[in-house]
Amino acid sequence: MEASASVARPADRARVNISYILLIATAAALGGLMFGFDVAIITGAGPFIEQAFGLDALELGWAFSSLLFGCVVGAAVSGLLVDWLGRKVLMVGVAILFGVTTVLTGLAPNFEAFVLARFLGGLAVGAVSLVAPMYVSEVAPARLRGRMGALYQMAVVTGILTSYLINYALRDMGPEAWRYMFYTGTVPAGLYLVLLLCVPESPRFLVRKGRDAQAQAILQRIGGGGQAEVEDIRLSLQTDKGSWLDLFRPHVRPPLMISICLAVLIHLSGINTVIDYAPKIFKSAGFTLDAALLSTFVVGIANFVFTLISFWVIDRFGRRPLYIIGSIGMSVSLACLVVSVLTGHFYGMTVLILIVLYLFFFAACIGPVFWTLLPEIFPNGVRGKALTVPVLTQWAANAVVVLIFPTVFHTIGQAATFGLLAAACLAQAIFTWIAVPETRSRSLEDISAQWRRGGRA
Repeated sequence: MEASASVARPADRARVNISYILLIATAAALGGLMFGFDVAIITGAGPFIEQAFGLDALELGWAFSSLLFGCVVGAAVSGLLVDWLGRKVLMVGVAILFGVTTVLTGLAPNFEAFVLARFLGGLAVGAVSLVAPMYVSEVAPARLRGRMGALYQMAVVTGILTSYLINYALRDMGPEAWRYMFYTGTVPAGLYLVLLLCVPESPRFLVRKGRDAQAQAILQRIGGGGQAEVEDIRLSLQTDKGSWLDLFRPHVRPPLMISICLAVLIHLSGINTVIDYAPKIFKSAGFTLDAALLSTFVVGIANFVFTLISFWVIDRFGRRPLYIIGSIGMSVSLACLVVSVLTGHFYGMTVLILIVLYLFFFAACIGPVFWTLLPEIFPNGVRGKALTVPVLTQWAANAVVVLIFPTVFHTIGQAATFGLLAAACLAQAIFTWIAVPETRSRSLEDISAQWRRGGRA
């Protein structure tokens, strides 16, 4: 199997078709636009929904987290379907479901209907969070895979920024403004559906299904090694047949455990509580609702700009160093928020600057690496099913954290809440230093072979 890994490296050094790779990777990554939109649109809609339905703290948590519990189910189901239907077909279905559920959410006549519609929308978001990064990792050459993977995170933050802009633009439309906020979700869904018509199926899925000629044609158009790369992929698939039992094999267990830990830690570090509850955090720091929404939009712009940095650093410095630096930076930023609370300076620009600094380390280092690294570390034969575990785990962790955040924030206070998040970020840095492998500029088959040899990839 070691010999097979060496085949992929020369192929990857072949002249690549950058424009074609960028087209198909961008089209697939736009699933992240829906992801970011649906997760963040609730940020500005939340205060209106809270008033419209008369919600208490726990019910508000359900309004925010119902989508995320749907994401758990969506990730689980997509893991069952992705190796059967294929990457492209599943993404098309996701685009349609997303468009339908955004309309249903806006039409919700009561809180129960709203929660159900958000849950169904979560099915689409959970599915796309598994299949889109997987597809990008399977079509991008090794030396470009980091930047192409970062496109997904770029689409996520674009969706978040778009949501913040829509929230701010529609804030004066009255008590029913939240309905129009959700209706606008049909636009990214339609864009995603149209662009998916331009992408081919993943060559690694085609080889799995015995459609070698189609896979070879796609690889050659991308700029890969053609028949040699097809043979390399086929050899890597012979070790694992893609059954659930394969997840318990010795060479799969290490990347599986690493992915689970990263999936839990990324949400314990607090990123989605900051994104979802930004207006509430800013209001607790003395901002008016208008000022809180405007500050949230500033946070979205910062998130977008900082993610651009990842395109320059992810394939230059590697995944592991960025994750360690980003985690430490987030921890320090949160620790400074704790100090600001304890010293009576938790207000105004101090809070905004520290949250933007926290987002800098996440957007430039953590977010793009997380969604790039997960599909990279798994062997070809089990990638679809194996990815289900960390993706489902991260959505479950996300849902629980977002659900309980309003209650925790009000119960233990600002300082203790930010202190817990800072500790989680520090734990994330330590775990990465100890356990996470470096995958920069390595073929997927090479990484798989290293696990089989019993070493860290």
